[in-house]
Amino acid sequence: MPTAPKPIALPVTAVTCLEDRAHVERSAVLDLQPGVQRLRLGPVSALAVDRTLHAELTTGHPATVLDARIVREWTPRGPLPSPDDDSALRHRVHALEEERLTVERRRDRLRSRLDLLGRLAADLLREIGEGAGYGETEGPRWTRELDRVDAERDTCGEQLRAAEARLTALAVELGEAQRAMNLAETEPAELVGHIELTVEAAVAGPVGLRLTHLTPCALWRPAYRAVLDGDSLTLETDAMVWQRTGEDWSDVRLTLSTARSALAAEPPRLREDRLTLKDRTAEERRTVEVELREQEIGDLGPAPVLGLPGVDDGGETRVLDAPTPVSVPADGRAHRVPLSAFTTGANSEYACAPELSALVTRVARFDNRSGHALLAGPVDLVRGSGFTGRGTLDFTAPGAPVELAFGSCDDYRVVRHAEESHASPGLTQRTVTTHTVRLHLSRFSAPAEQAGQTVAVQERIPVSEVSAVEVRLREEACSPVPDTLDAEGIARWNVVLPPGGRHTVTLVYEVSASAKVAGL
Repeated sequence: MPTAPKPIALPVTAVTCLEDRAHVERSAVLDLQPGVQRLRLGPVSALAVDRTLHAELTTGHPATVLDARIVREWTPRGPLPSPDDDSALRHRVHALEEERLTVERRRDRLRSRLDLLGRLAADLLREIGEGAGYGETEGPRWTRELDRVDAERDTCGEQLRAAEARLTALAVELGEAQRAMNLAETEPAELVGHIELTVEAAVAGPVGLRLTHLTPCALWRPAYRAVLDGDSLTLETDAMVWQRTGEDWSDVRLTLSTARSALAAEPPRLREDRLTLKDRTAEERRTVEVELREQEIGDLGPAPVLGLPGVDDGGETRVLDAPTPVSVPADGRAHRVPLSAFTTGANSEYACAPELSALVTRVARFDNRSGHALLAGPVDLVRGSGFTGRGTLDFTAPGAPVELAFGSCDDYRVVRHAEESHASPGLTQRTVTTHTVRLHLSRFSAPAEQAGQTVAVQERIPVSEVSAVEVRLREEACSPVPDTLDAEGIARWNVVLPPGGRHTVTLVYEVSASAKVAGL
C-alpha cells in the first residue's frame, strides 16, 4: 500500500508532565478518501515510546484506525563544501589562523632575543667587575654598552608585550568566528520520527484524530515565592519544567501530575515469623539498659530522602493544571510556569532555638488557602527590603497551617552556656544529674527604635520512656519559669527585649536514674 508522500502536521496540543517523563497529546484533522489508506503524520519526537502510542478518531465519521506505528529516519551530516566554495566566515577563520601562527613565531623570536640580551648583560657586568678588580677604568665604554643593552631589552620587551596582547585578541576573534561558522554552516545529524497511520473509511470526508504517547527527557518540580508585607503574606505556586524531547511545546494545555507511571509494585511475600521465649539471666534482671538518642519530632508526610528530591505528594497522586496555555522550548533549561497565588493574613514572631543555632529568625505562620496541596519544594523569601534568601516548604494539605522562616535578624545575639553536676544520695540509691542551661539574649537597636520586641525562645529537655529514669523540671530554680512545656520536652519563653536591652533565661532540670540503670 503506498504511503502519502507529504506528511500531515501533527502539533502538540496538550501535555501531562509527570515526575520523570511526559504524556503528550496531539490532534489533527484528516481528509480521508474511501477505502484503506496509509497516511504519514509528523514530524514527531524520535524519543516517543512505541508501545504507548495510541490513536483514535474523535468524530462520528465512519472510519476505523487499523494500525499506527512510529517510523524513524536518520539524516546524516551534510558534506563539507569544496575549497572553491568557501564562505566569507571560513576565509576569515583561515586568515586569523595564519595571523596567529605568524604572531606566535614572532613571539618566540622575541623571547629568544630577550634571553640572549639577558646573558649579554650578565657577561658585561661580569667584565666590569673583573676589570675593576684589575684596576681598569673604562667608565665611558661600560656606560655606553650598558645603555645600549638596556635600550635593546626595553624595545624587545615592549614588542613581546604587544605580540602577546595581539595573540589574546586573536584567540577571542578566532573563537567567535568558529562558533559563528559552526552555527551557520554545520548541519547536525538528526533523527526524526513520523507516524504511519493506516485507516479505513467508508466514505470521503474530514475526520478528527487524537494521538497520545509517552516521551522521556521531561520533568517538573514545584517552586514557590513567599512575599511577607507586614501582617499579609502572598504565596505564589509555580512549576519548574524541563524538557529536551526534541520538539518545542507551543501554546499547549499543561497538566502537572505526581503519578509514577513506571513504578511497578507488588505485595511482599508472606514468610514464617517465629517467636521464641528465653529466660533472662540474673545479670539482665539486675540491670536496665538505656541510652540517650536524638529523636526528630515527626510530622505528616514521607521521610525526606538524600540526593535529587522527587515530588513529595504525601503518598497520593496530585494533579495541577496551568491556568493558561504554556510554551516550553526543548532547550533543557528550567522554565517557570505560574500555577496559583493567594494572599492571607500571617502571624509573625521572632523565634530562636539556641541549642541548634544562635540566630534569631522571623517566623511567619499562616494557613494554606491555595485550594490545593502544597508539595514539598524550595521557596524564595521576599520581605520589604527585597529578597532575603531561600527556604524549604514541606508538604501541606489544603487548609493546613504553614510555617516559614524569613531569615535571621542581625540586631539580636544569643549566647548559650550549659552545665551539669552529678549526685548520688545514699538512701534512695539513685543517681541524680542536674543540668543548668543559661541563655543570654541581647538586642542592638537603632537610635530611633523605642518599641520592645518579643522573642520566642525554645529549649528542650529529655523525655524518658522508662519508669527507671525520671526527668523533672526544677521550677524553683528556673528564672523565669517556662511559659509552656509540651509533651515533647520543648520549653518556651516569650521574652520581651526593649531597644538595647538584655535578658538572661535559666533552665534547670534533673535526670534521676535508679541504681540498676546502665548506659547513661
